[in-house]
Amino acid sequence: KVVEIRTNRDGNINLHDLEPLLSEKTAGIMLTNPSTLGVFEPNIKEIANMVHEAGGLLYYDGANLNAILGKVRPGDMDFDVIHMNLHKTFSTPHGGGGPGSGAIGVGRRLVPYMPTPFVGKSEHGYHYVDEKQAPKSIGKLSAFAGNVGVNLRAYIYALLLGKQGMPRIAEFATLNANYLMKQLEKVGFELAFPKRRASHEFIVTLKKQAKDLNLTATDVAKRLLDYGMHAPTIYFPLLVAECMLIEPTETESKQTIDRFVEAMSDILKQAEKDIEVIKQAPHTAPNRRLDDAKAVKQPNLVWNPAQ
Repeated sequence: KVVEIRTNRDGNINLHDLEPLLSEKTAGIMLTNPSTLGVFEPNIKEIANMVHEAGGLLYYDGANLNAILGKVRPGDMDFDVIHMNLHKTFSTPHGGGGPGSGAIGVGRRLVPYMPTPFVGKSEHGYHYVDEKQAPKSIGKLSAFAGNVGVNLRAYIYALLLGKQGMPRIAEFATLNANYLMKQLEKVGFELAFPKRRASHEFIVTLKKQAKDLNLTATDVAKRLLDYGMHAPTIYFPLLVAECMLIEPTETESKQTIDRFVEAMSDILKQAEKDIEVIKQAPHTAPNRRLDDAKAVKQPNLVWNPAQ
């Protein structure tokens, strides 16, 4: 059974909510740190102790690894298992450009249980390890090779970055996010967690604009298309109303970020003058507002010739 743990008004895990949920039945807890709210969990060591004392494991979702790459290791936060989203952090394809790969790493105490076969290392060098040499292994899970090409590409990218390049990813990701966050706040966007510093991403909420101007996150996202920009994620995470989850990444220039701020500012001003201009957006796209509900209920994923 999966149980949700609440966060407090600052975006941190609510420890008072976590404590009564832990027992000898607890298998573990899955966390992203920094979280999808765009903030770093300051109580991570205390959370780890609580989970471990209950006999559970701490699982790290590497979706937000860009924010801490080369700065903090998940193992130093006492995580037991980690999966890395290679497409987000290590340059590999994703989705239709895949295959994707979520490389998994474990702490020392879980190494004996890793699937076989795998490559081991001893004083004599590297060697092949099968189930006979790893009696506690959970055995084979799927094909041995897997998405080896994707893993190799990520490995080469990591080698090219090196020890000096890795931390620069985190530095530029957080610098870009905090700069963009402050610039959007200046032009009138409300921050979901105004007292917190952003990690590599942050959340703005349009609940005030939705109430006063009838301007929704969807409206802003659609209007951005007229500026030649792909919109940020909207309505996720679910616990923030009318939200936009904005992640500029480490690769965007200041000029690009400033252009995005200008577009967002323009959209707010347009909404105050004539909301229908925004409600009818996009004006330049061949397809305008698609029926999102129908797309979910009746997906058409195959090309068909025009009738």
